[in-house]
Amino acid sequence: MEINVDCEIRELFDKLSAKMRRDYSESLRELNLYVGQDNLLYRLWLGDGITQMQLSEHLNCEPPTITNMVKSLEHNGFIYRKRDEKDARVMRIFLTDKGKELQEPVDSIWKKHQEKLLKSISTDERLLLRRLMKQMESNLF
Repeated sequence: MEINVDCEIRELFDKLSAKMRRDYSESLRELNLYVGQDNLLYRLWLGDGITQMQLSEHLNCEPPTITNMVKSLEHNGFIYRKRDEKDARVMRIFLTDKGKELQEPVDSIWKKHQEKLLKSISTDERLLLRRLMKQMESNLF
């Protein structure tokens, strides 16, 4: 029986993606976070005080998705909303001290999962993998 390499590659991507997301999700739950919320927090760690629309554009998510994430993160005490001083119609998102304290644990989880994924892959292989994945990205976007 002949192996269909293209199908096998697709199946491997699906399998890797599902396993990585499941494991990463379990790790984030220990911090009372869900996948996606870490990306929103990461954007705020770069500089908070941005609007939900800016978050939506940066994260390439629909505004209702951002609204739900913001509500959940605010409910858990990681962020707060404050009206813009110049335009009261605009709400800006800020990190609480509790939200700022999540940066190190989230970074640690991310690094742990990355190390596990790339453990037995050499530097040259990683460079090749990155190049191939960038090509795949450009094919899709």
